[in-house]
Amino acid sequence: MKPFSSSAHSIRARAVLAACGLLAAGATVAASVSQPQEIPGLQRSATLIIDRWGIAHIYARTSHDAYFLQGYNAARDRLWQIDLWRKRGLGRLAQSLGPAYVAKDRAARLFLYRGDIKREWAAYAPGAQAEAEAFTAGINAYVEETRKGTKPLPVEFQLTASTPEFWKSEDVVRIRSHGLVDNVKSEVERAQVACKAGLSADRLRALLEPPHQATLPAGLDPCLITADVLQDYDLGTKPVRFAPDRMTAESAPATPSPPEGSNNWVIAPSHTTTGRPTLANDPHRSLTVPSLRYIVHLEAPGLSLIGAGEPALPGISLGHNGRVGFGLTIFEVDQEDLYVYELNPADPNQYRYRGGWEKMQVVHESIEVKGGPAQSVELRFTRHGPVLRVDPQARVAFALRTVWSEPGTAPYFMSTWLAKVKNWHEFQAAIDRWGAPPLNLVYADIRGNIGWAAGARVPVRLNWDGLLPVPGDGRYEWKGYLQGKRLPSRFNPKEGWVATANEMNLSADQQSGQPPISFEWANRSRIDRINAVLASKQKLSLADSMALQNDNHDMLAGRLTAMLTPLAVSDSQVSHAMDLLKRWDLDESVNSAAASIYQVWVKHLLTMTSELVAASPVRKLIVDGSLVAIIDYLQHPDLRLGTNPLATRDDLLIRSLSGAVAELKHQFGDDMTAWRWGRLHQKAFTPAIASLADPALRSRLTLPAVELGGSGDAPHAAGFDLPDFAVVAGASVRIVLDVGDWDRSVTINAPGQSGDASSAHYSDLLRPWAEARYVPLLYSRAAIEKAAETVMSLAPAHDR
Repeated sequence: MKPFSSSAHSIRARAVLAACGLLAAGATVAASVSQPQEIPGLQRSATLIIDRWGIAHIYARTSHDAYFLQGYNAARDRLWQIDLWRKRGLGRLAQSLGPAYVAKDRAARLFLYRGDIKREWAAYAPGAQAEAEAFTAGINAYVEETRKGTKPLPVEFQLTASTPEFWKSEDVVRIRSHGLVDNVKSEVERAQVACKAGLSADRLRALLEPPHQATLPAGLDPCLITADVLQDYDLGTKPVRFAPDRMTAESAPATPSPPEGSNNWVIAPSHTTTGRPTLANDPHRSLTVPSLRYIVHLEAPGLSLIGAGEPALPGISLGHNGRVGFGLTIFEVDQEDLYVYELNPADPNQYRYRGGWEKMQVVHESIEVKGGPAQSVELRFTRHGPVLRVDPQARVAFALRTVWSEPGTAPYFMSTWLAKVKNWHEFQAAIDRWGAPPLNLVYADIRGNIGWAAGARVPVRLNWDGLLPVPGDGRYEWKGYLQGKRLPSRFNPKEGWVATANEMNLSADQQSGQPPISFEWANRSRIDRINAVLASKQKLSLADSMALQNDNHDMLAGRLTAMLTPLAVSDSQVSHAMDLLKRWDLDESVNSAAASIYQVWVKHLLTMTSELVAASPVRKLIVDGSLVAIIDYLQHPDLRLGTNPLATRDDLLIRSLSGAVAELKHQFGDDMTAWRWGRLHQKAFTPAIASLADPALRSRLTLPAVELGGSGDAPHAAGFDLPDFAVVAGASVRIVLDVGDWDRSVTINAPGQSGDASSAHYSDLLRPWAEARYVPLLYSRAAIEKAAETVMSLAPAHDR
């Protein structure tokens, strides 16, 4: 697929001017005004304004109506997406899509919240249950209109011959499978490495911080833990796939999880050109169409919220409430454990626990199946959590214990506590209650204060480190949680700013203390670059934060290219490539040949290194592991590389670079100026449902590929898959807030706000996003009305 040309899908000229801050203050554009519309369930009249960038601004007279209209509008823009989210999370896909999804439905049901629903609602902010009830009522009002034919049914329902379902408010909190707490995958991989090559080899797969040597828990046989242990975990947590023959849609091997991470920072007034705080946030997730996040604005008496959130949840996760701005990144702590049980030979539903046999809870459920009879499935649970797999031959079972099965841990719904915070004290009180996902939350208020606090529920493991599965016989139990004030925070730091990028940001006491908080973090490449840029100026502008969110500088690459300094080769092309890398400024721009050489070199280097130092059964785990772990090893090689490890290392660097040059030459020819990074590193937004469409509709649903700079190790985090370097993850949404002068804030959401391919807002933000441009995040009513594209007047159904 060809990348964007300069003329394709151009955004309106006025929008470009507005994004650059050049739209005249008094400029107005005539908005289309719809006829008054009556909506059953709405309590009082309200107004919905859609601005020229597809952002919905909801003005209601009650908070109920604000959340009701948020749900109604989410269904108007994203009905297929949120309906599929609900069906996947609740395990109801087979009823709409057929028998191919029964296994996925069964797996999803393992991860539903099954505790006391009263305790669940009580864990969130006062009024959260009412907000969810209003939100889902709004969704249902729109679903009812599609069923009556007064609103169009999205084409995806036609492709699948399905219909949207009605929601219950508890659906919002019962679904837990969209959280990001996946330490269990690393536990399984570490056990596989330990079985096949010894734990020392795991140093090549993952770098532990602070430095730590993992040890096998007493009683654990790592060879019992095979990759298929996580089959149900993957089925239950990964997105829905489709195939032209839907009967086999879920039989394909599971795809690896995309690299994900996030950046955020807050800058104090003393360090900004505006004299006000700046808050910037660009959460990195899988890049999809429609986007995983949705920007919305809610206004009602006692309620003011604008920012981005999950389209299937009420409220927002990052943005501001008129007084306080807040943003998030993942705080990489360990919230999962895999337990291994010995089964009773006489009864496979009993497992050994504290010297006796304990019975599993066995739940039988019926899964409705489209086009066939309902299927009965069995779900099993131990005291620790859902049983993921049973091996009857080895007489063992495996279950997952995770924080997100506890009350109050519905992912991102804890942001209900942030909706009305007015100061740092209230912000800290909200953080004290945080559960999952574990987050770095940044703060900035209109009085000029800034701060950061880690919000998470971290299991206390007194006698193990959480890095490997453990026997489930009672020797390895959690002893409560670390959370709130026991986790790190900073308020008005002397530097004038604070930033996070999923790195290890624990104090020295927390690094060395017991119990351990975590050992697996993102490498420091992004945060070191962000800190360097924030420290480089006395005063930072909003434009500086925008540029930093799109910064392509890869500091990790500098550690690897530095090893080339003393080396030389006779081959002229390889020598030229080596010289380019030695002189490279580490900027992974779309026009950089050095960036292409570096990334293709890394691909070859990882493979060759694993072949030299790792046992054959775990080589793929090493290649798919952490690049920083391999770089750390190559900087300090051991005798696994022979009696002269440095000489062997240097030969490895040259041979892998030669392989990269040969690959690029074969793909792009001899001219190295043609080896542009953008030719390799592209994102094509294609919805999963497109595989069911005819060529004409598939063309409408699929967007032209865009060239992107950066990589997973640059602040402009655009993570890619190998071997083709296709971008799979990055910042779908970016926000930069001018705290206190809110109308100067900016945002971008890729590829657009709408999930409807016939809407102009399906892809109108793609090119600005790819080109590091933004659109206004308008807050004042006057500014919004000037930028209005559509104004909807809404009324209760009984008003005449």
